[in-house]
Amino acid sequence: MAESPNKVAQTGDPTAHAEILAIREACTALGTEHLTGATVYILALPCPMCLGALYYCSPDEVVFLTTRDAYEPHYVDDRRYFELNTFYDEFGKPWDQRRLPMRHAPHEDAVGVYRLWQERNGGERRVAGAPTGG
Repeated sequence: MAESPNKVAQTGDPTAHAEILAIREACTALGTEHLTGATVYILALPCPMCLGALYYCSPDEVVFLTTRDAYEPHYVDDRRYFELNTFYDEFGKPWDQRRLPMRHAPHEDAVGVYRLWQERNGGERRVAGAPTGG
């Protein structure tokens, strides 16, 4: 079992959401990046960062206790590029159409990092033991 409060304000770390910290603790304790067989309990629907981490570690289930509609009268997060009520639409846009300015700076050696990873993993392209969708 792993648990954590949100520690963003205390640490000055914007990734120190409760879900991220609990996932780190659980995966470290289990010695794996996969939480298959686990149920993750969270306060509210996860932000996109936490949702991505939850998808990545593949728990069997995520249980949330409240919704944005219920807590909106008490809390709002409307940062420069991040607004919960519009972010999921923003996330689905092509990289060059998002509000956060991004640019592609191609470098031919960048793919070499992935090539080396594949070579060091016996020619496999997937992480051994990772739960897959198919």
